[in-house]
Amino acid sequence: MLQRLYVHNFRCLENFDFSLKEMSSALLIGKNGVGKSTIASALELLQSIGRGINRLSQLQENKLIGSKDFSLGRSKVPIRFEIEVLLKDNLYKYTLALDLPENFRELRVSEEQLLVEGEPIYNRQEAQVLLTSQNREAKFLVDWHLIALPVIQEQSDTDPLHIFRTWLARMIILAPIPSLITGESNGETLEPKRDGSNFGEWFSGLLSRYPAAYKEVDRYLESVMPDLTDIQNELIGKNFKSMIVRFEKNKTNLNVDFQDLSDGEKCFFLCAIVIAANQYYGPLFCFWDEPDSHLSLSEVGHFIMSLRRSFENGGQLLVTSHNEEAIRKFSSEKTFLLDRKSHLEPTLIRLLSEVSIEGDLIENLILGDAEL
Repeated sequence: MLQRLYVHNFRCLENFDFSLKEMSSALLIGKNGVGKSTIASALELLQSIGRGINRLSQLQENKLIGSKDFSLGRSKVPIRFEIEVLLKDNLYKYTLALDLPENFRELRVSEEQLLVEGEPIYNRQEAQVLLTSQNREAKFLVDWHLIALPVIQEQSDTDPLHIFRTWLARMIILAPIPSLITGESNGETLEPKRDGSNFGEWFSGLLSRYPAAYKEVDRYLESVMPDLTDIQNELIGKNFKSMIVRFEKNKTNLNVDFQDLSDGEKCFFLCAIVIAANQYYGPLFCFWDEPDSHLSLSEVGHFIMSLRRSFENGGQLLVTSHNEEAIRKFSSEKTFLLDRKSHLEPTLIRLLSEVSIEGDLIENLILGDAEL
């Protein structure tokens, strides 16, 4: 799972070094603007590369990175991403550096590398790529504006390139917008979008490939909605499906179109799919930005603990929150405090257990006194 994330010269993240070793779940807290969502954006950029996007212009179109993302406009210093991941007892380290030379209109790749247990799979400097994995060596050129990781052909399912790209692609990064989650689908996927808008495709993809996952989905949903009796994913046109949720109590039935559920109920469904996905095609890494934002106070604690427990035996969960009940569900050894003194200074991060805070944590957060 994710061991380390390093980001430099990207928005508010400068020399930002974040370690999650041996943590099945963790929490990020801090004031607005300290960089919690920027961490999600860095991960989403890497996720997009794993999903096959190799052209920097497309990443820019998707607003994942661009010339405005250099910290304080320092375009002469490369933006750098490093991610270390433990997969099948092997440590993978991927590095990507992007710069914007004078007279260039578009970002280019200045450095790229994938290592497994310290041994290079490939190295790249600007356009030159040296591939050295599995007793093969090859040199070739790649356009400066293309990322090599999605381009290099994998040899088999056991190829380190395949293993690493699949892990990146299947990262779950969520900041759901319930109004966009309609339950409609015209295809299948195991790759959810950050806003949750392709939930229908994700639901269809999960149950198509892993039909037994329905039991896990149903188990969680019945724990939070005891009157739920069935979820129908009906074909209403060529390759087009629409979800209907059925409730029953005292022999009275009610069918509700998925899009008409409340925002919180849609988040329950998202939680159920996250739990089932991690169990059936995981272990997965999940970053959920404020999972409690659409829930009532009485529901937050159960929601957070259900997520945390589902990742204890594999996978990894990282969440952000401003909610008192959610924050209290994490120990100080699994809570990271982010701080930023001003918009002209970078984000700082430390484990809460290493920060001296007098009195109650929540009270300090409310008063703005929890600082590094």
